[in-house]
Amino acid sequence: MRPAEAPPPHLGPVVLVLLQLLLPPTSAFFPNIWSLLAAPGSITHQDLTEEAVLNVTLQLFLERPPPGRPPLRPEDFLGRTLLADDLFAAYFGAGSLSRRFRAAVGEVSRANAAQDFLPTSKTDPDLHFDAERLVQGRARLLTALRETLAAARALDHTLSRQRLGAALHALQDFYSHSNWVELGKEQPHPRLLWPWQELQNLAQASDPTCSDCEQLSCPGNLLDFQLLTSGYFGTHPLKPPGKCSHGGHFDQSSSQTPRGGINKDSTAPGFSPHHQLHLQAAKLALQASIQVLSLLRSRLGDRNFSRLLDITPASSLSFVLDTTGSMGEEINAAKIQARSIAEQRRGSPLEPAHYVLVPFHDPGFGPVFTTSDPDSFWQQLNKVHALGGGDEPEMCLSAVELALLHTPPLSDIFVFTDASPKDALLTNRVESLTQERRCRVTFLVTEDPSRAQTRARREVLSPRRFEPYEAIALASGGEVIFTNDRYIQDVATIVGESMADLVTLPLEPPILAPGRLLAFRVDGLLRRITVRVHGESVSSFWIRNPAGVSQSQEEGEGPLGHTRCFGQFWIVTMNDPPQAGTWEIQVTAGGIPRVRVQARTSLDFLFHFGIPVEDGPHPGLYPVAQPVAGLQTQLLVEVTGPGSRALSGHRGPHFSSVALRRVPEGTELGRAPLEPTGPPQRGLLAAWLPPMLLSEPGSFSLELIGQDGAGQGLHRAALQPCTVVPVLLELSGPPGFLTPGSKAPLSLHIASFSGPQDLHLRTSVNPSFPLTSNLSRVHLGQNESAWGRLWLEVPHSAAPDAVVTVTVTAVGGEARSVPPTFAFLRLLVLALAPQDQPPAKDHSSRPVLPTMGAARGRSTLVTGGGAQGRAAGSPRWSMIGGVLLLRLGAQ
Repeated sequence: MRPAEAPPPHLGPVVLVLLQLLLPPTSAFFPNIWSLLAAPGSITHQDLTEEAVLNVTLQLFLERPPPGRPPLRPEDFLGRTLLADDLFAAYFGAGSLSRRFRAAVGEVSRANAAQDFLPTSKTDPDLHFDAERLVQGRARLLTALRETLAAARALDHTLSRQRLGAALHALQDFYSHSNWVELGKEQPHPRLLWPWQELQNLAQASDPTCSDCEQLSCPGNLLDFQLLTSGYFGTHPLKPPGKCSHGGHFDQSSSQTPRGGINKDSTAPGFSPHHQLHLQAAKLALQASIQVLSLLRSRLGDRNFSRLLDITPASSLSFVLDTTGSMGEEINAAKIQARSIAEQRRGSPLEPAHYVLVPFHDPGFGPVFTTSDPDSFWQQLNKVHALGGGDEPEMCLSAVELALLHTPPLSDIFVFTDASPKDALLTNRVESLTQERRCRVTFLVTEDPSRAQTRARREVLSPRRFEPYEAIALASGGEVIFTNDRYIQDVATIVGESMADLVTLPLEPPILAPGRLLAFRVDGLLRRITVRVHGESVSSFWIRNPAGVSQSQEEGEGPLGHTRCFGQFWIVTMNDPPQAGTWEIQVTAGGIPRVRVQARTSLDFLFHFGIPVEDGPHPGLYPVAQPVAGLQTQLLVEVTGPGSRALSGHRGPHFSSVALRRVPEGTELGRAPLEPTGPPQRGLLAAWLPPMLLSEPGSFSLELIGQDGAGQGLHRAALQPCTVVPVLLELSGPPGFLTPGSKAPLSLHIASFSGPQDLHLRTSVNPSFPLTSNLSRVHLGQNESAWGRLWLEVPHSAAPDAVVTVTVTAVGGEARSVPPTFAFLRLLVLALAPQDQPPAKDHSSRPVLPTMGAARGRSTLVTGGGAQGRAAGSPRWSMIGGVLLLRLGAQ
């Protein structure tokens, strides 16, 4: 696709507040915050990415005033640390949380950092602008940006963020690994993003570039020339005579004459021979990152750009519908609920930004319909009717998996069915996928005795046939709610209300035992508490506040709140403000009732895990989806909400430790202290999880413990449990996109750290492209690894912009029962760009990114089948390229 004729967007005329809060006056770059243990005061890829996104988001808010609210003014942000929570509160209104936005930015940042750790990317010179491969590096950069746009066009924003992270890593590395800064350049390279302009003044193979340097610091080792070069790293490719090395502790080439190096990755001479230029390189890398994000915004349009980075407080809406003949009432309930959500939230900050619909029956499921337009979603949903079928079981889990593959992270998925799953063998894979996607799945199951004649059963079904739904709901933080036709619409409405940003309060004990009280704690930051009680043969319950005031199950107003009842489903909405302290619940039932307590709050958290890496190209924290048994893991917590800025003080809310509890029993595995990390305003906390704490595979929940501003106990639980996996399973794809008719190699790495493992490997692809592997079974001892190769065949008929998901599952052999481990890889299919010759005229106004419309929505139909902290000091302003630059020095 030929680039558009449109001129590149300028970073004005609206003033863009370039906040360099993380640039100390003496400070690519190391991957992430953990890297700062090796080089305190350095600017990391994570810092640059997050700062660039915040700046472009602020510019979007400044240029597009919020409807019904006064416009933002640049002067309101002068001299202040720019925080996502403050930005959202100013634009969307007080109480609007930036949780999804921060999670999306975290996806980009972790994808950026992963380029230094993934086996297929960490030593590829083209991906880091090393070894004077500047032309090749630009080609790979532009390819990653093209993939970013194509994935966004296909509404796969997770893949788009991954490719954006890879593109930003390469772009930022250019200013750290090349000699652009040493040439005295004070602006980003003017031709790096414009493919029809040649990169000029490149050093040739015969041009010597560096002199020998025996010291750690090599400020004068570049020869006197005006050619653009970059350093060689390691032994692939070998450094020719006279050429510069990357340099630093991990670079083998730096010991070959000419010794030393030229990288500006950090402030530490042992890692970066040109450490004294780190600040200048970081400044240009930040400006260039903002330029790329601004180009993306211009090509995607503001609405689609906002979806890419989840610049909204709203969640997405996904429905999975059983369409067999007995499902008429459930389908109508889903339609009413979807219409209600769309109409009530249209034009508001809570309007869903993404809609997904997946029908299923037997033997089919899908196609999946995805759109960003509520009207298109409603039209598609209105076409769904209960037709044919009518027997049990159905292909429910296949449909849920398809919905998970196309639903953005941190979303809710609602499943309407009256049948058990025919494809229960997918239970473990769907459980893992819910945790990888951080999506909550809620099943609304109608069991109506009057349907005995309308839904036939091919065999005698077990009373435990709904256990796969229970397992998936538990793994995802969702629920299984049984109701009947009479109440399905009311129950669906109540469940739909949980789409808002609510926290689930931990119960003690987590599983209700006969005759035992349930307890939950309320702090001063909780509002609109709801208690839901449902289950078989619930006869009575009561709720008691810390002052001893009680309310029973009778409908209507009570001393504590308002109670509604729909058959065997009760919801109690507590009066505001709730009394802080310990509350109690007593339930009397013939079976095992289900109790859930939720609340609105200004304080929540995101989290992810990482493994410290010290022997790669750069030290850093390699992000992993789940902890690995026997491997020391770091937990990184990002506290969200306006209360997070006071976490480092004792007057405001603060978390001091994290408790790990076995799921579902609730027994405490242990605790680890939480330590503030990085700038206090960002609300970052870290905890080391020693191998003894995660010695055995299994599920556990995370609970942060601390105090609110009034001294009351503060508890926040993660939405869904985590899983200790028995082995580390890594699946890597080719550095570029897939093309129709091609055969792409994939790399598989599996490692054990907790003892001998006898594993079988299984693969699957969605859609069903042919996939072969040279590794089907592996035996590993403790601290042993194995490598495998897979080949993915893309048929000539593959649709352009198609997203392919490859799943590898490692399951234990018969000798030892090992929980399965999963690795998911998302890849993009693109048609080859036509090899058009560039016209003779000047193309300085032709950016790489193809034009995309800024239409209201797009629909697609897919077939199924502890670091050093830095604080802000006095501000200082200067102009750079028409952009107002705010620099806050370190204290």
